[in-house]
Amino acid sequence: MVFIMAKKKKIDLRNLEPEEQLKYEIAGELGLLDKVMSEGWKSLSAKETGRIGGLMTKKKKEMKEKLQKEEEERESLMEELL
Repeated sequence: MVFIMAKKKKIDLRNLEPEEQLKYEIAGELGLLDKVMSEGWKSLSAKETGRIGGLMTKKKKEMKEKLQKEEEERESLMEELL
């Protein structure tokens, strides 16, 4: 999906860095994606951007914990096999 922002900058939501993709995903979950795409990130209030940042931090922490747990399980399984 490609959107054109206020300054005529095309944004391809499929070809973003993972952190940027997460930011757009959360904006969509909060119902702010249309506003961001039409008016840019500067159109958001401090409360809205803070909410996005907080949820990004929360999701990144959850992903990191999940990866660590999976790695620990993998290591434990390897020890059992050896």
